[in-house]
Amino acid sequence: MNKLSLFASFLLIGSGLFAQNDPTIMTINDKKITKSEFLQIYLKNNPNPKYDKESLDEYMELFTKFKLKVAEAEASGYDTIPKLVRELDGYKKQLSLPYLIDSAQNETLIKEAYERTKTEIRASHILIKVSPNASSADTLKAYNRLLELKKRIESGEDFATVAAGKDGSEDPSVASNGGDLGFFTAFQMVYPFEEAAYTTPVGKISKPFRTRFGYHIVKVTDKREARGTITSAHIMVSVGKDADEATEKAANGKINEIYTLLEGGEAFEVLVARYSDDPSSNKKDGVLPAFGTGATTRMVPEFEEAAFSLTADGEFSKPIRTDYGFHIVKRISLQPVPSFEELKEGLAGKVSKDERSKTTQDSFVAKLKKEYGYKNQTKKTLKWFEDNIDSNYYRGNLDISKLKTNSALFVLDGKEFKQQDFAIFLKAAGRKSSEGTPKNVVAEQYSAWEKQEILAYEESKLADKYPAYKALITEYHDGILLYEIMSDKVWNHAMKDTTGLQEFYEKNKANYVWGERIDADVYECNSNEVAQQTLKLLGNDTLTPSALTKIINKDSELNVRHRNSKYELEKVNYLAGRTFKKGVNSAYEVDDKVYVVVVNEQLPSGQKAFNEAKGTITSDYQTYLEKEWIEELKAKHKVTINKEALYAVGK
Repeated sequence: MNKLSLFASFLLIGSGLFAQNDPTIMTINDKKITKSEFLQIYLKNNPNPKYDKESLDEYMELFTKFKLKVAEAEASGYDTIPKLVRELDGYKKQLSLPYLIDSAQNETLIKEAYERTKTEIRASHILIKVSPNASSADTLKAYNRLLELKKRIESGEDFATVAAGKDGSEDPSVASNGGDLGFFTAFQMVYPFEEAAYTTPVGKISKPFRTRFGYHIVKVTDKREARGTITSAHIMVSVGKDADEATEKAANGKINEIYTLLEGGEAFEVLVARYSDDPSSNKKDGVLPAFGTGATTRMVPEFEEAAFSLTADGEFSKPIRTDYGFHIVKRISLQPVPSFEELKEGLAGKVSKDERSKTTQDSFVAKLKKEYGYKNQTKKTLKWFEDNIDSNYYRGNLDISKLKTNSALFVLDGKEFKQQDFAIFLKAAGRKSSEGTPKNVVAEQYSAWEKQEILAYEESKLADKYPAYKALITEYHDGILLYEIMSDKVWNHAMKDTTGLQEFYEKNKANYVWGERIDADVYECNSNEVAQQTLKLLGNDTLTPSALTKIINKDSELNVRHRNSKYELEKVNYLAGRTFKKGVNSAYEVDDKVYVVVVNEQLPSGQKAFNEAKGTITSDYQTYLEKEWIEELKAKHKVTINKEALYAVGK
């Protein structure tokens, strides 16, 4: 089970529910849970809330079980387990980001992102890889190498030829695309790359710029108005890009036959169900996740172009080829780029998680310095560090034991931030530092440390400043503990307790029985004529199922599909409610398909062996263990519910 999915339903959003009058709605042992905490979780799990007694009592039962498990985890010391402490600290860092930025500058970035979302850029690039902690010599070498490639292109050489040629781009995809990245929009590239692409005119080449991957140059080859977001469906005949000629020909023939049926009036959805090889969409009328401007889903260029070339909802394309096979694409709907107001909240979330958000932190730190009465005291206290930067530092071996003083480097809100703490930071940064003069190295690392410490200090105050943040941290804390204790007490315990699992099976055998089954070959035919041909060929005992299928599909790959398995009759829609004899059975029709079933063996209903039902037994045993455990927790922890406050939550 995914940890985040387990407790995501308990995450609360927004701060409007906090009020000065916040009565205690529940007490577990001595820990109070307020009305606001309960109400926010209740609303998160109930989009259309009911405040009647029955609904509130029902949800309070679930909420109590949740809080009992958390209380037990805390009583058992789960909140002190180092890996869980580290995990929560990681979430705190993520959740604090929206609070540690310059809101005015952040608003500018959000508006910039929206304007870019309305335009799509097509660009090619050349990459020379440079690691983030490369030496200044290696950095300069990469930069100069890129400049030489840029000069060659500006002198008339073809960009793609230079990019894919000897000593050209180090992007692995360059061999197949010549550096062409196709069209993209905001948030689909790292921010420095996006910035270069959107600020370089069409037909021009950017100056070299650096990302975490290395140095790049970008040539903008086209710019267009964003096409919006499209929802489409497809019929797919799967075939690999390296398929042999015969396989390729068969797949091409099959997709063209399907296309002919579509042109003849067959319903797209019916053909998806019959013939599409995409398991993620063939049970959903072929519908795929939306893609296009601003969408997280991207499609291969051939598919994208086919979809956006369709001019009306319901229109379908001619067959196209991608690396995954052949497709017929149908347009379901096209949505233009929404207004700024519609996108603002989503863009704000993306900006807060994106590299661009770091640009707002410097101005935010400056504001914090003013708010907290910052005092710089580095005039004399940095000299020891400048005097001790040598080759050992770059190997991570700075000897900080030689630092005998611990004077303040700066003061913030009356708190001193001292030399020893910076020394630990500086030593750890050694291996990642760029080479330079000792004074420059210390200045660079001190600036990073000071910013880090000021932001960390502000982060420590967020729970007091922002009730919504405090509540979020509580929910993540509870969720992490819940997942861990449930793993130990229920999920993993059930899988490891082989003796208990076996005993549970023995006591509940009646719940694990097979229905009537058959071991059979099933021929799914697209018409009664094909079914009759299949029946006729089944009279030839020398034909294998694959040979029979090949004969029938000689003129069309759509004629028949063969399957062999053990089927539980009542669990297969086209077998349910029917009686089959051993051997060849008469053809019959279900959902516009005609089936011929050859029963190799009849398997009567009976007891499932332990291994045959182990997955279901394990799941049921987990449910049993959790139920028993909850009863123990109710006896162990004192729970008091303030019914008056509970029934007043909607008032």
